[in-house]
Amino acid sequence: MTFSIVARCPDTGMFGVAISSSSPAVAARCSYSRAGVGAVASQNVTDPALGPLTLDLMQSGMSADAAIAKMASVAKFVEYRQVLAVDINGGTAIHSGPNSLGIWTQAQAENVASGGNLLANDGVPQAIVEGYLCATGHIGDRLIAAMRAGLAAGGEAGPVHSAGMQIVDKVAWPVADLRCDWTEGCPIEAIATAWDVYKPQLDAYVQRALDPREAPSYGVPGDD
Repeated sequence: MTFSIVARCPDTGMFGVAISSSSPAVAARCSYSRAGVGAVASQNVTDPALGPLTLDLMQSGMSADAAIAKMASVAKFVEYRQVLAVDINGGTAIHSGPNSLGIWTQAQAENVASGGNLLANDGVPQAIVEGYLCATGHIGDRLIAAMRAGLAAGGEAGPVHSAGMQIVDKVAWPVADLRCDWTEGCPIEAIATAWDVYKPQLDAYVQRALDPREAPSYGVPGDD
């Protein structure tokens, strides 16, 4: 009921997660990233504790592969879980339990990994990986391109209703955390539209946090 991507930009060191599902509010339960550490997606009858656990393991110095292996050795009911990770060096790893739902599969390369379950076909994660690798520009643009590629390849077996995209950079909080928690339309396109609006303002929002004295105006009535 979900397909996702975790990725690292080798040029900027940014990490990102993008995800979509037929379930509501998927990004609130399944997307995790930490600046200078990595990104994780935890899905398929998800246990939200597995995202922070895997990030903690990578922050302690483990590679994505070692962290996923350790997570799978200590977590409960891992046969039901699907967890994807990318680390600070671009290493990727995926755990897909045998009880993952429907058609499930995964694909990975340096700096990017994708997995899904209840898919329309087993080529969707590979299409997502290729979509990311073939795209250019900001990591947010590449994540959107990847998710669109996954949808074009068939996506989920049924319609998706929620999506999200989270990006971390050099600060302790996500520099972008965009969500569509439910729509009867296309949630991936809803996120793409939000990104088009948010992207030009991303740096300004960071600046407002770091030093509001140097921040640009808000551009709203009453703002001098």
